Amino acid sequence: MIPQSFEYTAAKTLDEALGLIGKGAKPLAGGMSLIPMMKLRLSAPEHLVDLGRISELAQIREEQGAIHVGAMATHHTVESSPIIRGKCPLLGETVSAIGDVQVRNMGTIGGSIAHADPAADYPAALQALEARIVTSKSRTIAASAFFLDTFSTALEEGEIILKVIVPVEDSGAGTSYQKMPHPASGFAIIGVAARIRKSGGKITMARIGVTGLANKSYRATMTENLLEGKAGTDIEIQAAASVVVEGADANSDLHASADYRRHLAKVYAERAIRAALARTA
Repeated sequence: MIPQSFEYTAAKTLDEALGLIGKGAKPLAGGMSLIPMMKLRLSAPEHLVDLGRISELAQIREEQGAIHVGAMATHHTVESSPIIRGKCPLLGETVSAIGDVQVRNMGTIGGSIAHADPAADYPAALQALEARIVTSKSRTIAASAFFLDTFSTALEEGEIILKVIVPVEDSGAGTSYQKMPHPASGFAIIGVAARIRKSGGKITMARIGVTGLANKSYRATMTENLLEGKAGTDIEIQAAASVVVEGADANSDLHASADYRRHLAKVYAERAIRAALARTA
């Protein structure tokens, strides 16, 4: 289908983009979600502001023990970044599971996060990484508070994402992202990100992020609490994975029933925890 007529501006500076967005224009990042919605007439903005030429929004750099990922960094840029691969492997592994090559070459981390699809991959990793989202209104929002509901975030009117801040991972930590992808779209029917540290034979830190199960991503804190202080035996892993769905209202659609999603979440939580534990130093 063909979208409704709209005005298009390729902003050259962040100030220009924010000025137009403040007047009601809609920001365009990679366009992997917005353009299909426009073609289906599910979205009909009168004015699009393309952020693709604002180079400062696409940078990835390390600063004071954290990694700053610009909102307009493409999935491929994140996946292939030496900083990400070497110092935040969970994010690199997660982004490699997104869509296909074409999507990864065009889609952006900021666009994906702002769209807040409940089956997107990034949110699981960002929950486990305890990431922070920095916005154009000088706000820093924790990932746990950013995703509010299906296609709904804590962003305010006229506000865009500038960057995402993730930690430089401890060399002894183990991480893993495990997902059941939809065979056509590649979206996560279930995706689980695990981030674990061990010391003295005991798990000292566990962070588990889940996507695809409910109307938004979330931290599985009950699973984390059952893992911390434990050795990580088979029985302990199974017990922790079994509560990963607690407190979540599972989605049901033509791809998977709520019961099947709950089952998959436990299976993939166990897989992610085992893989992360195997990678701990």
